[in-house]
Amino acid sequence: MTVLKLSLMAFSFIFWAAGLTMLIIGLWAKVALGNYLELSANDYPSAPAILLTTGAAVIIWGFLGCFGAATEHRGLLRAYSAFLTAVMVAGLTAGLSALLYRQHVAQGFQGGLRQALLAYGEDEGLADALDALQRGLSCCGIESYRDWLTSPWGLEQNGSVPLSCCRARRGCQHSPPNTQGLHRDGCFSKVSAFISSNMFYVGTAALGLALLQLIGIVLACLLANRIPAHLLAIATPC
Repeated sequence: MTVLKLSLMAFSFIFWAAGLTMLIIGLWAKVALGNYLELSANDYPSAPAILLTTGAAVIIWGFLGCFGAATEHRGLLRAYSAFLTAVMVAGLTAGLSALLYRQHVAQGFQGGLRQALLAYGEDEGLADALDALQRGLSCCGIESYRDWLTSPWGLEQNGSVPLSCCRARRGCQHSPPNTQGLHRDGCFSKVSAFISSNMFYVGTAALGLALLQLIGIVLACLLANRIPAHLLAIATPC
């Protein structure tokens, strides 16, 4: 009984730390991938949002699990076990969606980038996201800078490219562009590789944290069943 109690308290601390990790990963994914995901033409399950919500809930329930183990409160331990099951399902959902949809999200960028390029100068949100992407990944256009020269915005600017395509603040965007000062690579190949690799890390982290909940579910159930064992002849299952 004492070993189970101490084990569950130790797990609750680890669970709390895992929740904090989930929250940090979710925040990082939201900040690092948020602008890029806005440019995808495909719908996708929001793994960062799932991680943020689950991480915040885990931090709260981590304290309650420790309190339930310390006070030997059977009802709270059963509720804790049920919550761990829900967290495991949410973590598996976030992890699998990140792994299964990463190629789907990457493929959606070709259409999404084309839409953003055609709407550049008219849709400020898409323009800001596209500029942030070109600066962040040091790229220009979909396949190359030439995509800008035939775009509606580029034609209005007499064949220019946005400043975000330039390595320096001036000297490359005017017509005709100074190709020596441009980012040479197109954005599609770069953003596809970037999203695929980072979504893989998010997915594997979420799956690993979800599987950790199995230990807590077993410990909480065992402890909840043993608490009334010296009072009742028959112990009900968890």
